[in-house]
Amino acid sequence: MPIDIRPPRPDELSLLEDIENDADALLRDRLDPPTWWPAPTGASRADEAGFLLVADVGAGVIAGFVHVLEVDRHAHLEQLSVSPEHGRRGYGRKLVEAAMTFARDRGHDRMSLRTFADVPWNAPFYERLGFAVTEPRSEFELMLVETEERMGLNALGPRVQMTADLRS
Repeated sequence: MPIDIRPPRPDELSLLEDIENDADALLRDRLDPPTWWPAPTGASRADEAGFLLVADVGAGVIAGFVHVLEVDRHAHLEQLSVSPEHGRRGYGRKLVEAAMTFARDRGHDRMSLRTFADVPWNAPFYERLGFAVTEPRSEFELMLVETEERMGLNALGPRVQMTADLRS
């Protein structure tokens, strides 16, 4: 099936919240957290500094999205979500690769993310796409670590920062 990776149209922003909540169900089932946070709206994501890309698989169907924050000349992959009904078709990989190219074209030389180290569709997936475990160093990255600790994410499994070099 052909796929078009592109910025979302305004009328598609409302789809992103449900895609993320559906995708997060897989993570909740694996981690069995005492609580989980509902996804932000697509409109609120669009209001943040950075960019959104969607995977349009045709017939008005958005299979997933990627959200990259741009803070202090830093590209950070904030969220990747693919609807479970469209999973395991390479859409997540295509979204991340497109986001890396888009960030490079916007002048970024690296992209970071934070994820669960031991969840197969988290750190091992990103490693296959060229991300490597790195230590948080910027104020923004350190703030993310503090936020995760405050939310209790570390209690659900080891968290890591990963970074990809976009220059190659």
